Amino acid sequence: MEKTFTAASLDAREIQVFPSGSAPSMIASPATFSGHVIVDVLVPSSVETPASSALVSFAPAARTAWHSHPAGQMLIVTAGKGWVQRDGEERQAIGAGDTVWIPAGVKHWHGATDINAMSHIAVTYIRDAKNADWMELVTDEEYADR
Repeated sequence: MEKTFTAASLDAREIQVFPSGSAPSMIASPATFSGHVIVDVLVPSSVETPASSALVSFAPAARTAWHSHPAGQMLIVTAGKGWVQRDGEERQAIGAGDTVWIPAGVKHWHGATDINAMSHIAVTYIRDAKNADWMELVTDEEYADR
C-alpha cells in the first residue's frame, strides 16, 4: 500500500518509505529560478521534522535567484557540475559528491555551470514556518562574471 505524500501523514514514531515518484515533479517558478529547473520533493516537512528536502535538477545555465535561508541549507551534489556564490564573493565550483553548507541569513545563489547540468539534494531548515527569503533573479552578467 503506497503512502499518501503529505506533511500530515508524517509520524515521527514510525519509519516511513516515500517511494520514488510518490510526489509529482514540479517545474521551478520563473520568479525564483532562471532556466529549466525540476524540483522533486523527497520528504514533506512537519512539526517533527522542521526541514524540507528536494532533489533539484538544473539544466546547463539554470540557477536559483539570489536568496537566503532563515535557518540555513545543506546541498548534496548528486550529479554534474555547478556553482554556488555568496553575495560579494567569488563563485565556487561544486560537483558530484560535494556537500555545501549555507549558513542562516547568507545571500547566495546556486545552479549549473554554463555547459553542464547539475543536480543536488537540498535540505532546507525551517524557522518560523519559513525556509527561504527570495530576492532578485541572478542576471546573465552576474552569472557570467568570472
